[in-house]
Parts: sequence; C-alpha cells; structure tokens
Amino acid sequence: MSKYAFFLGCNIPARVSQYETAARMVLNRLGVELVDNRQFNCCGYPLRNSDRKAYLLSAVRNLALAEEQNLDMLVLCQCCFGSLKKAAQLMTENGKMQDEVRSLLDSENLKYQGNVKIKHLLTVLYNDVGIDAIQKQLNVTFKDFNVAVQYGCHGLRPSPVTQFDDPLNPSIFDELVTVTGAQSVDWPLKLDCCGAPALGIDDNLSNSLAVKKILDGKKAGAQCLCTVCPYCHLQFDTVQAMMLEQENLTESLPAILYPQLLGLGMGIDAELLGLDQNQLEIENIRSFLCEE
Repeated sequence: MSKYAFFLGCNIPARVSQYETAARMVLNRLGVELVDNRQFNCCGYPLRNSDRKAYLLSAVRNLALAEEQNLDMLVLCQCCFGSLKKAAQLMTENGKMQDEVRSLLDSENLKYQGNVKIKHLLTVLYNDVGIDAIQKQLNVTFKDFNVAVQYGCHGLRPSPVTQFDDPLNPSIFDELVTVTGAQSVDWPLKLDCCGAPALGIDDNLSNSLAVKKILDGKKAGAQCLCTVCPYCHLQFDTVQAMMLEQENLTESLPAILYPQLLGLGMGIDAELLGLDQNQLEIENIRSFLCEE
C-alpha cells in the first residue's frame, strides 16, 4: 500500500469539502493510505508576490513536516502543488533568505533536506497507482459521456518546476478520464486560465474568461467540465451558478471533480461522493453509466 502525507491546503476544507471526501474514498479503494498532519499550514501561495520570505517559510515548513514523517506529499489543490514545488526549487539555491528560513525552522526543531517529493492527485493516480489498477476497480463505465478536462494553470506551468506533464500537449488528465469510459473532448480553450485568480480584483475579466471556456466546452460537445483544483471548481460551479442566476450566462456546463467522476465508476453512491454539494447538477449523469 502506498502512503502519503495528505496536504489539503486552506480552500478545500472551507469551500470544496466534497473534493476531499471523494478523493479519500477513491484513494482508499485503490490502496492508497493518506496520513493527516494537523500541523500543516497554508502553502504560502497568497504571500508569494507580497512577502517572499513569509511565503517560503510557510511552504517549506510543510515540506519539513512531511519529511519528518518520511513521507512524500499528496496534494489536491493545483495552487498548493505549484507553490510547494516552487518552494522546493528555491531551497536548492543558497542565499540569505534560505538561511533565514532554515534558522526559523530550527527554532521549531524542524529540518528540511530536500528529500520529500510533492505529488498532485493526478500524478499519483497516473504514475504511482496506474491506469491498469484503476481499471480493475471500476464496476461500471460511462458511455456516450463527453467531458472537457480543466487542467488548470499551476500544475502545468512553469513546467521545469512542476514537472507535471507536457505544458503544451498534456495527456495525463485525458487518459484518467478515458479509463472511466467517458470521452475527453478536444477543445480550443482547454489550457486557458479559468479566471479565478482575477475574481475579487476584476470580476468582469474573471467572468469573461470563465464564460469563454464554458461556451467553448459546450461547442466542442462536452456535457460537463472536469476539475482537479478547488479554484477551478469554484469558478465553474459556484461562480457559474451565480452568473446563470444573474443572467450573465444563458447556457450552463456543469462541473464535476475528477474523484467524483472516478468514484461513480467505482460504484460509489453519488451522495457519498458529495455530488449534491456541487451547485450545478449534471442532468441524468447516471443514465450514462453501464455495467462492466
């Protein structure tokens, strides 16, 4: 059984708890053990461009805690993933800031030596668990169900740091959708930003980016968007629901988290996977499932 330090970050427990619930269920079915650490703190992402040292300390403290457990990290949020990967890369450099971070960690009897690997949910599923092992856990498969995958930005870029997938032609997420029997559609705006980073700063820009992606996915024939980041999911679920209510959007394209999609294929009840917590319902999703 694979074992990982489970890093949730701040946003998921507060706003997208169904992501955690569904991920725990499918990973348990796949023999992945998740170890919680209540000492984990923010990944540092919100401070990255305002206080470099505070960002680095916040991120590296988490890495040191995982290293203390002798465990690699499994991260659900792509922003957290990118933030932690960047911190690990910065700590390979020698400088005053790195020395200060190490000194502050010493005050807590923590050390970071660069031995912990940071992995996103998708890379654990694809590289560590494997497509064949996932296939064996499926009780039902989707048929005639078209999905637009939302890779998100911080997993793919900057690729020399994240080392997640080909930033120009990624395929991991598509293959993980395809194993469920669903069809991953090709759509022009597949790799574009969801608009979430601009929310609260320039709502018009944020909504515009989201609307363009929603309409582009629908034009490509998708029946839903599939997400693997809480920010992307909130943008295409909660924010999309608000835009529909305010009549800023006339056509909807509901979002589903990947572990919810995979969990349905494993025969896990939709309510247990938290589908009822999603703001927008995918119409007749069960009708696309057929016995293996």
